[in-house]
This record gives sequence, C-alpha cells and structure tokens, in this order.
Amino acid sequence: MSPKDVQNQRIEGGFKLTRVGVTGVKKPVNIHRNGRNLTLTAEFDLFVDLPSEQRGSHMSRNLEVVGEMVDESLERPVSALEDLAADISERLLRKHEYATCAEAVIKADYFMEKRTPGGRRTIEAYKIEGHAINRGGEVGRYIGVEVIGMSACPCAMETLRAMLIEKYPGYKDCISDIPVITHNQRNIVTLKMEIPEGKSIEAEDLIDIAEKSLSSPTFEVLKREDEGKVVFEAHGNPKFVEDVVRDALHMILERYPDFPDSTRVTVKSESEESIHKHNAFAERTTTLGELRE
Repeated sequence: MSPKDVQNQRIEGGFKLTRVGVTGVKKPVNIHRNGRNLTLTAEFDLFVDLPSEQRGSHMSRNLEVVGEMVDESLERPVSALEDLAADISERLLRKHEYATCAEAVIKADYFMEKRTPGGRRTIEAYKIEGHAINRGGEVGRYIGVEVIGMSACPCAMETLRAMLIEKYPGYKDCISDIPVITHNQRNIVTLKMEIPEGKSIEAEDLIDIAEKSLSSPTFEVLKREDEGKVVFEAHGNPKFVEDVVRDALHMILERYPDFPDSTRVTVKSESEESIHKHNAFAERTTTLGELRE
C-alpha cells in the first residue's frame, strides 16, 4: 500500500500562493570563470508558485533538483551562480508540473585579494548572489553583491567645524580647508542588477562600484599607517547613506552604457550608526532607463 499524496490533494476555496519552497539549503558549488576554478559554499533558496486548488508543494523535489545540479557542477564546473540558478529554475518547473513560475536564489561568501592603502596584500570577504526567476520559460537572471565599508557623517563634520572655528578663530582658514572630526559608521552596501540577454556582469566589478561609493573601503588587518590612511580618506570623503546610493547609481550608468533601458537595478546602503541606537538606510529600485532620464 503506497502512502497517500497529501500535497496533491484538491481543495476548494483556496488561494494561489506566489512562492512556496525551501530556504537555507547549503551545498558546495564548483565555478570556473575567467580561467580560475573556485569552490564556493553556497546557500540555496528554491521556490515555485502553487495553484489555488492544490494543498501543498512537493518540496523534496526542490532538494532533488539542487542535489542533481550540485553533483553535476562538481564534475563540470558552472560559469556563474546566476547561470546555475537559471538551470535550477528550469528543472524546478519540469519537476513541479502544476507550477507556472520557479525561482532560485544562491548566495555565497566570496574572497578577493586587495591592497591596503599602504600597499599590504590582504584577502577580503564579500557576499555574492546569483538569482533567477523562470516564468513559463522566460528567465530573468540577476547578480548581486554585499560589501562592508565605512562612511563618515558630513552633518556632524560641519557642526564640529563650526564649533572648532568658534573656539579657535585664529585658525579659521585652516579648519575650513581640512577634514575635521566626525562620527563614522560601518556601512553595508548591496547592489543587484538584472543581466540582459547576451550580456555579462562580473561580481568583482559590482564590488568595485560598491567600495568606491563609500567614504572608504575597510580591511581585515590594518597596521598603524594603514589605519591612519583609511580614517583620513573616509573623513576627506564624508557621505550620507543617500550619497552612497546615488554615487553607486552614477557609477553603474557609467560602467554599463550599452545595457538596455529595461535593465533592473537595486542599490541599498545601511549605516550601523555609532552615536545612535538605530541604523540609517537608503534604497533605490529602478531601471537604467529611468536613471538615464
């Protein structure tokens, strides 16, 4: 006697659900890109939509799909997380015959070799994301990054500048021309872009844009000279979260001038405030066409 298929039970008066699935599935993924082989520890979120008349989704099928694709990547490395996500979304639709939309989100830690302001070699950590949405065979692919850096508050800086000029009026010209003390924040920048058909986006390019949008990048290990240079650079480039988002959007337009107007973009900046108990946040979700206008 075979067990009853409870998920496939028909129900009356139900509602369609837009996303049903599993989250937080961890698997290794082999990537081959730009002549390099990488093994990433990735986390998968996998979804399909569910018709109003069906009680439940067969979630084990999602795990079967990701297991199959990961096994294949160990033998034949994939070129990008977003390509893997697109392939997974296609297989999800085949496995879930009742679904009309499938979605795969893959996130992983990513490491890049960088140089501190003083020239020291360092390996820095970032987060990357590959994302695909398959609606009846039409696939949208997205790539995203998360970067941690530093921002310095321009408002407090100008307030302190005025206080210093009042206290030391003889040094007014000097104080007016140099960065002065302010409070600073750990700032988390998130960039996510749609990848148009026939185009490609490198995660490292988005990381570069995110870091340049901040007051300063930050580094895992800093000696005294490096530390001083990071602080000096940040205070010479004070920014609100709003400034960070707008500067990133400007650089995206400059970096991808041939991308179509329909290309979707999301930029977020969140500052973990040092003198407040709350965070500051700014975001823009738009298209390149809207930005170009």
